[in-house]
Amino acid sequence: MSTELNEGPWYLYLIECRDGSLYAGITNNLTARYQAHVEGRGARYTRSHPPARLIGARPYADRSTASRAEWEIKQLPKHKKIGYLQQSQ
Repeated sequence: MSTELNEGPWYLYLIECRDGSLYAGITNNLTARYQAHVEGRGARYTRSHPPARLIGARPYADRSTASRAEWEIKQLPKHKKIGYLQQSQ
């Protein structure tokens, strides 16, 4: 695997799906990753719950930190996820 893939910034992003559910993920190419979700090539979840919009994203220095943040946001109830994304770092 190329070291380029592990260099920052990495982003934690939050998508609102058409059914109102939220999907959180990480990427180092936000535009391409969101487009993959829209085209049905993203995560299994967004293939069955198509995205309505990208709510937002938060940058992280590396993949490891972004992965920890993804785990944290996935532990939160739905009503707190957007607030987590908007917190100052």
